Amino acid sequence: MTEARRGRMQRRPPTWEISDSDSEGDATAEAGAGARSAAGELKTARETRRPETALQRRTVCVDPAVLEDAGSDILMEALSALGCKCCIEPQSPARSLQWRGVRLDPQASGVLPELWAAEDQELLLLLKPEEFLQGVTQITQTSGPPCSIPWISTETPARLHVAVIGLDAYLWSYQPNAQRIQQPESPEVAQAQQTIGWPEVEEALVLLQLLRDLDVLLVASWQELSQHVCSFTKALAQRPSKQYRDSLAFSFCTSGRWASGQRVARDGSGLQGVWWKQIQQFNRVSPAVADAVVAAFPSPRLLQQALLACSTEQERLGLLADLPVKGHKGRQHRRVGPDLSRRICLFLTTTNPDLLLDLGS
Repeated sequence: MTEARRGRMQRRPPTWEISDSDSEGDATAEAGAGARSAAGELKTARETRRPETALQRRTVCVDPAVLEDAGSDILMEALSALGCKCCIEPQSPARSLQWRGVRLDPQASGVLPELWAAEDQELLLLLKPEEFLQGVTQITQTSGPPCSIPWISTETPARLHVAVIGLDAYLWSYQPNAQRIQQPESPEVAQAQQTIGWPEVEEALVLLQLLRDLDVLLVASWQELSQHVCSFTKALAQRPSKQYRDSLAFSFCTSGRWASGQRVARDGSGLQGVWWKQIQQFNRVSPAVADAVVAAFPSPRLLQQALLACSTEQERLGLLADLPVKGHKGRQHRRVGPDLSRRICLFLTTTNPDLLLDLGS
């Protein structure tokens, strides 16, 4: 075998060639990965809007001083049954509860800004009756603007709420006609007991609401406080989804089987139901009367053409007056009547937007 033939029989070294199909394959893979990522982010955004998911993202931080009270077990059991996260850590001020939300990634597409933005922290301060009465004394017995209140700190970034347990029973126990006179704990408490009653408390509640934007919750037991805390936690968890719903262009439109609207398909089926519901929006129109009008004129366009074909105004206004209406359960047949006929005629033909259709309204 000659060398030339032997050289031709040797295997050629592999060669690589870049073609358009390779770049198209990479672009297709990237597009598929991007679509899967967008679908996953959209699924995450939908899950965060669900009430039960939003409740799991809410954390209630309880100060250890709250657990020193014997009735705090009722509150902790209620929070555990609610399904939200609960942690025990020191709070400022002491004897307070604070709500915090879990922040999501702001770069994720489809995630609502209200969900990952810095949410306003809410704080509930639990006061003993004697502590609350000391602050009431400073508010009601000071001339001019109210001075600083000992249980309100201006440095607290969270929105403050105050709850007092058993204030009514505490005030009643220190009334002069009480059966048993108890020794006060301090001179400040003794002065508050002698000068503070329900009129002063109500005056202080109004001043706190108007001047400090502070609402005070007066409850009789830990059971009532637990119900309020659970309701408040649910409301905070649903706040982002409600803000998103209200931000829509037509937030008053609802969707779902329970909605009162009429579903219309792309092929036009359902339009007759919309026309039937539109007739029922007139005052004093029953479903049987709407059935009579729709049976005679299945669409508003057909009725409008019939009205335009009338030669006189009187004929136009009374076009629907003699339409028969089927009676219900053996009742006699009746007619649509001239009043409704006139109103529907004016509704479809008038050009005056301020015209009053119903003379009986």
